[in-house]
Amino acid sequence: MKFKCPTCNMQLKAEPEHAGKIVRCPGCNTKLQIPQSVEPLNSDLPPPSSLGERSLDGTELTNDGSPQFHSEKPERQGWIESDPTNANIWKSFAIGSVCTLAFLGILLAFAPPPGMPSSDYNLMQYLANVWKGHLPVNGLNTLFFFWAMAILWLKMQKLRHQRRALLLDVLPADLGSDINAETVGSFVDHLYTLPRSLRDSMMVNRIRKGLELFEMKQSTSDAATLMSAQSDIDSSRIGGSYTSVKAFLWAIPIMGFVGTVLGLSHALLSLSFDNLEDVKAIIAVLKGVINGLGGAFDATLVGLIFAMGVNFPMNALMKAEDDNLNDIDAFCNEILIPRLNDGGHVAGGDPMGMMDSLARAVSSAQKEFLGDLNALSAKIVEQAHNLDRRAEAHQQQVSVEFATNMNRMREDLTGAVKDSVKITTDYTRALSSGIVSLNGVLKELGEKQIVIHQTVKKGWFSRD
Repeated sequence: MKFKCPTCNMQLKAEPEHAGKIVRCPGCNTKLQIPQSVEPLNSDLPPPSSLGERSLDGTELTNDGSPQFHSEKPERQGWIESDPTNANIWKSFAIGSVCTLAFLGILLAFAPPPGMPSSDYNLMQYLANVWKGHLPVNGLNTLFFFWAMAILWLKMQKLRHQRRALLLDVLPADLGSDINAETVGSFVDHLYTLPRSLRDSMMVNRIRKGLELFEMKQSTSDAATLMSAQSDIDSSRIGGSYTSVKAFLWAIPIMGFVGTVLGLSHALLSLSFDNLEDVKAIIAVLKGVINGLGGAFDATLVGLIFAMGVNFPMNALMKAEDDNLNDIDAFCNEILIPRLNDGGHVAGGDPMGMMDSLARAVSSAQKEFLGDLNALSAKIVEQAHNLDRRAEAHQQQVSVEFATNMNRMREDLTGAVKDSVKITTDYTRALSSGIVSLNGVLKELGEKQIVIHQTVKKGWFSRD
């Protein structure tokens, strides 16, 4: 439902379940109550006769038929977007330091006087004694605690700013039920008329980017994709803004354990028995050690309390920021995107318009496919020609190498055969000459008688 702020007359909107709640106006920051029921805002519009008519080309006409021009039109130059969730680290450190000094100053003012038994301490004196016993460690933990709480407080202020922006009527129904090529400019111009302090919010920035992309490309899917990507960016930014707080949440109990270890070391070093026969002296030493051990664990206790004090507000704030981001996503998906009309359908349900749009889309896709197919065919033909040229060149090279190798092999074989024939001829001649000589010797032996006499050897092993 929609209503107006009674102070600044800004048009606002809210869900019906929020009726009766007290909120702050995003424009003037005054408190107001969301009404239980509201009258239609169309009753506040001037009569149609005072609005004038429009010519065929869309130019607004006055009652006498002359063109009417608006002298005031917001300049669409965008705006610088600030970080919607990360707190300034130095500002939070300054706030944490001031709170730490004030806390320690007030607490240590209740420090018990020396010699006062611990059983007589009141609550403030007990706390002052705990901090004073481990002042370096507890003081550093106190600074970490207030620094983390300052970061959460600054983030909460940013979240309140984001929640106030949700009350804005960013898509007035007065400008049209559908957001198409003719009306998208009016919706974008309306965003530029919002107060500067409220323009810089995640919801307004996301809607502005989506509408400006839709105005340029006339594509609902592109605008939806852009807003979905922006949602992922915002979610990652919110998750990363808690890095320093989680670091403090880890460091605070660790520093408490460090203080405990130091306290145990001092307590054990003070343990000494100079006179083992004096029971009272031994009891006094043990009592001092036990008191030291009890004080040592106070540092861990302080660290754990501080850690719990940071953990619960941090998780509550994380859930609140996630809920705020979910509300923005729901608005974009359930209200903005269904109102975008890129010409793919007509509000009256004209089937011919749908068929024309579908035919244009199919024709464009087919044309693009044929262009890609022709380019692919040209590349295939070019690759086939290159392959043929390479195969022909390779075949020529193989033929040349084969002829060269065959000639070389033939020459080598011819030389080897010649050498073999020559060697065989020489061997045959030598054999023929030997046969002739052998025949001569045999002939001479045939005409002579050969007597063989056995000669007796003389030596060491002879019989004589």
